[in-house]
Amino acid sequence: MLACPILINEETPEALSYICLKYICTCLDSISYRDPVNPWMHHLLPGVILPNEICERLLQVFQQEGNSVDDGFANLFSDSRCMPLKRLKLRNSTLGNEALKRLLGAHRLTEVDLQRCSRLTDQCFETLNATSDQLLSLSIGDDTGIFPKTLHSGSDARMTSAYEARGFMLRAPKLKRLSLRMQCERKYFLTLLRPLRSLTHLDLSCCGGLGCLDYLDEMQCLMSLVLYNVQGVQSMIPAICSIKSLRHLDISQANEKHGKFLDENQALLLLIQNLPNLESLDISGTNLAGTGAAVMHEGPVNSDSGVSDIPGLKSRAFRPLEFLGLYGTMHGACHRHDIPAKRISGDANEQQILTAAAAYLDRPEILQKVLNDLYHLFRFESCQDLNMALTLVLGAMDRHRTEKHIQISGSATLFYIVKGKEKQVFVPHIKKRIVSTLLNAMSAHKDDDTMMRNGCLTLCQFKIPQDVLFEYQRLVEILLHIVSDMEQEGFVQRIGIYLLNSLACQVDGTQKQLLGDMGAMDKMLRIIEDRLQRRHCDDVLEVAWSTMWNVTDETAVNCQRFLEGGGMDLFLRCLNTFHEKEELLRNMMGLLGNVAEVKHLRPKLMTSEFVNVFANLLDSTSDGIEVSYNAAGVLSHMASDGADKWTMTTPRREDVLSRMVGAVEKWDLNTERNINYRSFEPILHLVNVNHTPECQHWAVWALANLTEVYANKYCQLVIEEGGVQLLYALLAHEAPYPRIKELATKVIDKCREQFPEHPVFASFPKFLTQPINK
Repeated sequence: MLACPILINEETPEALSYICLKYICTCLDSISYRDPVNPWMHHLLPGVILPNEICERLLQVFQQEGNSVDDGFANLFSDSRCMPLKRLKLRNSTLGNEALKRLLGAHRLTEVDLQRCSRLTDQCFETLNATSDQLLSLSIGDDTGIFPKTLHSGSDARMTSAYEARGFMLRAPKLKRLSLRMQCERKYFLTLLRPLRSLTHLDLSCCGGLGCLDYLDEMQCLMSLVLYNVQGVQSMIPAICSIKSLRHLDISQANEKHGKFLDENQALLLLIQNLPNLESLDISGTNLAGTGAAVMHEGPVNSDSGVSDIPGLKSRAFRPLEFLGLYGTMHGACHRHDIPAKRISGDANEQQILTAAAAYLDRPEILQKVLNDLYHLFRFESCQDLNMALTLVLGAMDRHRTEKHIQISGSATLFYIVKGKEKQVFVPHIKKRIVSTLLNAMSAHKDDDTMMRNGCLTLCQFKIPQDVLFEYQRLVEILLHIVSDMEQEGFVQRIGIYLLNSLACQVDGTQKQLLGDMGAMDKMLRIIEDRLQRRHCDDVLEVAWSTMWNVTDETAVNCQRFLEGGGMDLFLRCLNTFHEKEELLRNMMGLLGNVAEVKHLRPKLMTSEFVNVFANLLDSTSDGIEVSYNAAGVLSHMASDGADKWTMTTPRREDVLSRMVGAVEKWDLNTERNINYRSFEPILHLVNVNHTPECQHWAVWALANLTEVYANKYCQLVIEEGGVQLLYALLAHEAPYPRIKELATKVIDKCREQFPEHPVFASFPKFLTQPINK
């Protein structure tokens, strides 16, 4: 039967239990310790005992967060007294045979669901048999070879096998649900299935060699039979018709060439007439709906009219099916008018597409097509049930991380969902789910240009970095791969470096250092070298310098990485090669301003070549005052170390300082700025440099400009960082000349205007704010 997915709740915040489980998944040391000999192996800490519901939820959340259950993690559940399980559900796991045997032996499992667990083999089968007394549900999916491949261990298939001799293959007396994916022979399936007479749900999707299914005739409790992608279903119709208890039948096909039935109308009619309890039927990808053209009727449809545009279902016109699968049927049956079913999977409208996505979440071949339909619905029309669409897209992407085309289609649809006007309704935990799902897809398919493009474009719809801080390191890893290893000058590299630059903005020093630790500086320098060699200045080159500007902000170790990576040589070459590029020049000088703030690195800048370049840039009008401003900042910090640290003879220190003061006085104090300060600590340091008033001049002008133009933002920062006290001290000192004290007074007055009651202004007499002419 069609299962209804659990809708994402837009209003309810994440449960505390879920938050705790996610923390445990990211910090396994909170409940375990690593084996000293085999550090990949986790052992439960003494005293940790969790109830069954929490243990199963932990296993689920661990996989939802993008982790693969391996032997080391599975070892946490080896003691059923501390970590009991009733249901074992693994998908895309790297669990080995011995680990599974321990789990099967330790727990009285009622449900085992193993999908794409490629390391498991039939060595586990007898252990499964020995521990299946309480087993109610068993699902063995693709690429999971637990069942023996043949009945015979030897070569003589004519002999009676051990399984036939003992009368069963699988000893599971209470088993109700069984799902298999196998290619065997009829005798194998007869031996396996005939003893399982209590089955209520049987899924043999994609199985080969089933024969005519006559061995199912004694399964009088069977309510659901799934034969999706099984060939030769026409020969099975007599056996299917004998199972009168069936309520759900799925004989759909992914490939329509296997879905062609002879005398299709009669075949469907035969099934309907012989299965009186049928409530759900899936004939997607077949011709069983017949060739009848859609007939449009004016006015309301009369359900008592007995009309059906699907010939084989006319007898159900008065008693419509609960569900009918018509996705990909020949002759477009889902577009017909009179269809005797309450819910229909198809591509005719939004409801049919969403129903199809929910029905085929575990069928990647079909799901890819459905997601394409959903993408086109969002792109060219509109989707009313946004919540259901988001639930299904995320569910599809989470279930099929290794399926590239599902990830591409899903991420393309996510872009339109997030981009839409409704995106403001997404609460934080939904944003996190979307971001994590995107990053899982990008990590799994990092060399696919389309996947990375879709992921980056969708991420751009979020607030960066605020909405992605919880996945900061993983996103940085992906973006560094994009900017360094993908096509140079390609769209993906461009958008990747923009995102990386955004990640470097408005984050603290720890994250900036992390960027450097992960190789951001080295990769930016390589990009710059590449552009220089090709003498090509583009937005990628400009953003590479901007990224380094952000990454070096108040992060000395990254400034050092810049110098050690040959950054100054690249600076000079860019300056000479692309001297007319204003944005590039501004970004480069902003970066050098950060380097100059680091005292132990300033001697590396103290060369005639560098200082002459900085001094000449004082007269630059590029990007307003920004280049000139940053050049003056670099020289102020270099001069702040004192005359004895000025180790060159040319240019002379006093000449450079004179030029710097002349440049500062040309600037308009009301100039709007293209700059963002998180802290004034480096500038306030210069306010104290009484031995070189020219350094104070630049610093106090900077404060006066920022507090004048952006008073609401920067007055508070001046006060919080002790700037008012430093300015009072400057006013009281004899070294600064009148213009400096005039600017200092402006800053104090502006801060007092914004915060008149702040106690800092009561600590000093007002006359100190009057300029002192010495």
